[in-house]
Amino acid sequence: MAVNLVNVETVTKVYGTRALLDGVSLGVSEGDRIGVVGRNGDGKTTLIRMLAKLEEADTGRVTHNGGLRLGVLTQHDSLDSAATVRHEVIGDLADHEWAGDAKIRDVLTGLFGGLDMPGFPQGLDTVIAPLSGGERRRIALAKLLIGEPDLIVLDEPTNHLDVEGIAWLAEHLRARRSALVCVTHDRWFLDQVCTRMWDVQGGTVHEYEGGYSDYVFARAERQRIAATEEVKRKNLVRKELAWLRRGAPARTSKPRFRIEAANELIADVPPPRDTSELMRFANARLGKTVFDLEDVTVQAGPKVLLTHLTWQLGPGDRIGLVGVNGAGKTSLLRALADASRTQGETQPTAGKVIVGRTVKLAYLSQEVTELEPTLRVLEAVQQVRDRVDLGKGREMTAGQLCEQFGFTKEKQWTPVGDLSGGERRRLQLLRLLMDEPNVLFLDEPTNDLDIETLNQLEDLLDGWPGSMVVISHDRFFIERTTDRVMALLGDKSLRMLPRGIDEYLERRRAQAAAAVPASAPVASSAAPGGSGAAVSAKDGRAAKKELQKIERQVGRMDDREKTLHQQIADNATDFEKVAKLDSELRELKAEREELEMRWLELAEDA
Repeated sequence: MAVNLVNVETVTKVYGTRALLDGVSLGVSEGDRIGVVGRNGDGKTTLIRMLAKLEEADTGRVTHNGGLRLGVLTQHDSLDSAATVRHEVIGDLADHEWAGDAKIRDVLTGLFGGLDMPGFPQGLDTVIAPLSGGERRRIALAKLLIGEPDLIVLDEPTNHLDVEGIAWLAEHLRARRSALVCVTHDRWFLDQVCTRMWDVQGGTVHEYEGGYSDYVFARAERQRIAATEEVKRKNLVRKELAWLRRGAPARTSKPRFRIEAANELIADVPPPRDTSELMRFANARLGKTVFDLEDVTVQAGPKVLLTHLTWQLGPGDRIGLVGVNGAGKTSLLRALADASRTQGETQPTAGKVIVGRTVKLAYLSQEVTELEPTLRVLEAVQQVRDRVDLGKGREMTAGQLCEQFGFTKEKQWTPVGDLSGGERRRLQLLRLLMDEPNVLFLDEPTNDLDIETLNQLEDLLDGWPGSMVVISHDRFFIERTTDRVMALLGDKSLRMLPRGIDEYLERRRAQAAAAVPASAPVASSAAPGGSGAAVSAKDGRAAKKELQKIERQVGRMDDREKTLHQQIADNATDFEKVAKLDSELRELKAEREELEMRWLELAEDA
């Protein structure tokens, strides 16, 4: 029986005249993986702070199991600014001790890209004081993960992590034995890591079994049964459920909820987008040319980011743009935006950008545009336009669009200066859409937005006719709103990825493996399963033969892995050699996982 780690009993927390939590009772047991969701300001962070005893409840009590080892990542770190990264993360461990610890090597490589911590001027000996907020946050996360807590509490752990970092963190947390409570707006991450969900709404906490996909189904079912729920919200969640059930990219695991009930619930829900209709409408608004790039070079200061780039963004194209940090994603959008502002008169360092004559670009950058703080929300939107044409005969007033973006009628009269960071981000995006652009560049549009607002934004973009490029580390948002994924892999070129972000992560792993010559045996010939080939029932004998071959290879890999661990311990003070050995070890583990998956496939056929 699982041991209970934390009990929350009839807890109430009031701020001003508003009860964020009202008589909430819940618990966390060993092995729990709990995701916490809800609208911004509804009390998610307050709940986990009280869970961790960082904040006192007004009434009720929170009790911890005796001797509970608790690890907490808050939105504001408690690092010593005068200390070095080594002091905060590694502590007093000698070099041979931490370099010989596989878990420490894994955390440093996963969060910082290597044991030498590329990107930090003095590596582990870098002083923390001058580092950015994102760098400090990764250091705080590394410090927590290297420890051995019984319960890990994380508040927005994916902030400041790229797609690779988020994928690594999900895999790392799945492999840990620690219980987990996590507040995040990253829905892909929730699906990968969590087995229970807490939905914080109106002072109460609704509990659901399963990850994010299961939560969407259960919430839609609850709203269907409760006839008093708002129709628009019910339809919105059913639309998202339909997308999840109809084979979204990267949803490869079998859904845990009841398939028959889900299919019945979405029987009358159309696909999220009518792509062909949107494409026809986009052609009518944009003509044949949007952006044509011919042999273009993109630079950021003296640094050359892209060379000989020939690419076409056509009418109705919906592109997700991913890539390593510093590869030039934002610089590429800025170069196109500069050309658009001057109708092609401003050109990049080399090459040519042709801009369509009818292009009307809206560019949401990562910086929030400052508005007059005394201006009301509705006034700030009406400054742009009173009504907006959303295409296909749909029209909305400024007030209606405000409500679509989570600004209730009361909130529309709030001064801009009193808005939170997430609310300002929503207002910025709202003003862009009110100007009726036909091309959208969205650079990290999901920053500071809660899941419900993300759902509303995705729903709005589903019917938006035009060309769109999205840069985001939110994998779910990219898969949900775009039709193609393109990547900057750091080699000064732009590549299309037919299999989306899964292919991007595979290419990045291959790049990392190629960077260090590996002496481990190559097993690709024994693992044709990667190509998706299936063994027929008639080939059972061949399958058995291949099974035996894989078993021998896995045995050799086990021996090689033990040798690598010993070599790392023996060369603990030679960081360059340890880094090479660690890279080889990671590649070996990846190969073995592929072989083991192939073994499972063959075992069924044999």
